[in-house]
Amino acid sequence: MDPVFRALADPTRRALLDSLLVEDGQTLAALTCAHDMTRVAVAKHLGILEGAGLVVAKRSGREKHHYLNVVPIRRLHDRWITKYTGSWADGLSDLKSTLETTMEKVFEIYIRTTPEQLWHAITDPETRAKYQFGASVHSDWSQGSTFTTTHPRAERGLSRGENLVVDAPRRLVQSMVTTWSDDLEAQGTTRVTWEIEPVGDSCRLTVTHDQLPNDAPPALYGGWPMILSGLKTWLETGAVLTTPGSQMYGGG
Repeated sequence: MDPVFRALADPTRRALLDSLLVEDGQTLAALTCAHDMTRVAVAKHLGILEGAGLVVAKRSGREKHHYLNVVPIRRLHDRWITKYTGSWADGLSDLKSTLETTMEKVFEIYIRTTPEQLWHAITDPETRAKYQFGASVHSDWSQGSTFTTTHPRAERGLSRGENLVVDAPRRLVQSMVTTWSDDLEAQGTTRVTWEIEPVGDSCRLTVTHDQLPNDAPPALYGGWPMILSGLKTWLETGAVLTTPGSQMYGGG
């Protein structure tokens, strides 16, 4: 966590994160125009934020878009803040961003594991329940197959969709309809992409939730920081991470 603290210690870098909180997915040119700095200075600060995992850059054509990644901040919350007060931190994942007519949310985390173990944790129903609020995902994981997400104490299914791309153990692309409430189901179909990249003795996992309506409620995408923190904790320690979301169906 040292790189995260070093990155957050600089007021300029905090200002850049504030800008991405207001409008996610900005280019280097847009961020430079919004701050009284040179393009080179902004790029240097963004490099430090990327190195700390607080910003994720994704190239689209000739441009590179920068996204606020709240997972490291959530892990700070899980390590210390929950011992004292946790309610304020639940709003960290309530981000506002618009890219054309839809939103795109990008989350990144490093996990000390192998691609095969990480893929198994994503696709195995029993393992998935360990870190996704007790919910299991069921599918045969063939390309073009369907999946459903259920919880034994939920009154209805939590989500359903199609596995658009299945490239084990590197990439999984899914269409998804969130069904655990009428309001969320009315938001329609979104897309979730899981990308696994080996890095030394670890893996970089990037989850992109896109094709979101530009006025999508945070409940549609705000659970990812808790899910990914729980996934990392489970794979690295074998422990189940207790989060507010894990209690939503009565705990257990």
